[in-house]
Amino acid sequence: MRSVHPAALIGVVGMAAATTLLAAPANAAAAPSDPAALADTLADRLGSRSAGSYLDRGKLVVTVADDAAAQTVRQAGAVPRKVARSGADLEKITAAFDRSLDVAGTAWAVQPASNQVVLSVDESVTGAKLAKVRAIAARYGDAVRIEHVAGTFRTNIAGGQAIYAGGGGRCSLGFNVVSGSTYYFLTAGHCTNISSTWYANSSLTTVLGTRAGSSFPGNDYGIVRYTNTSIAKPGTVYLYGSGERDITGAANPVVGQSVQRSGSTTGVRSGQVTALNQTVRYAEGTVSGLIRTTVCAQPGDSGGPLFSGNTALGLTSGGSGNCTTGGTTFFQPVVEALNAYGVSVY
Repeated sequence: MRSVHPAALIGVVGMAAATTLLAAPANAAAAPSDPAALADTLADRLGSRSAGSYLDRGKLVVTVADDAAAQTVRQAGAVPRKVARSGADLEKITAAFDRSLDVAGTAWAVQPASNQVVLSVDESVTGAKLAKVRAIAARYGDAVRIEHVAGTFRTNIAGGQAIYAGGGGRCSLGFNVVSGSTYYFLTAGHCTNISSTWYANSSLTTVLGTRAGSSFPGNDYGIVRYTNTSIAKPGTVYLYGSGERDITGAANPVVGQSVQRSGSTTGVRSGQVTALNQTVRYAEGTVSGLIRTTVCAQPGDSGGPLFSGNTALGLTSGGSGNCTTGGTTFFQPVVEALNAYGVSVY
């Protein structure tokens, strides 16, 4: 069984069993968890006066650059933490990396707990390339921390139930979605880029539908419109031996949140969110705005669903490592994809 191999990305959504193929998000977006909703609200209110937020023993901690911002955080019911570098300070660094750090196998994001930009390099970054990365990072002193990760950042990780490309390759279904009376499913853009027609089986005898949109690189999401009216399209995520999870809403996560992923290669895996708004330079292109996690994934999990409880969070994009030794996996935020295509989970 061939896995999609678009270089270093991992996108695939979880699908249900063969005939009920797609593990999908549920109806109207349900309210996100309180810490995640509060984090979004305070991020909008504080802007660059905050350098991000994270969960600490279940309590939302919000970094702030001044006393007025700290008071706003307290009044909202979260814990303020005064830091040396504001969001604006760290955004200048990530913007500079966006312009000048053109080395594949690198990734960067603000880490709120350490008040730094963490610059990750995979095992492909050696010699002159590594020297270049170190020289760029050194310009910013201890505001940047270099982290070495095992393996290489790739996009060939699959999740949820398997879906098959007409041109060859396998990914995972993310979430079933709807607009009016028309049904679709979301998966990774590096998957939908490779074929216009998608099937439920490797023999390519059961058509699911045709590509209605694809965005990669830059983003990593795609959408397929169902043309098969006889196949079931549940608003659930397949849990590989543990039933199904009904998805009732979609939200953005918060750093420190516990999450799960479903994929057609490695089943259901768990971990934590470690960064938001992550930029990754895959060999196939750069993707920004990703969710970084400690959840493992392997080829074939691409496109599968990231979720917490009954809430849809993301689509498997790519990462490094495996589910034997562990690894890092990046996810496309699902809210962005839902908004881009005007669809909702159900």
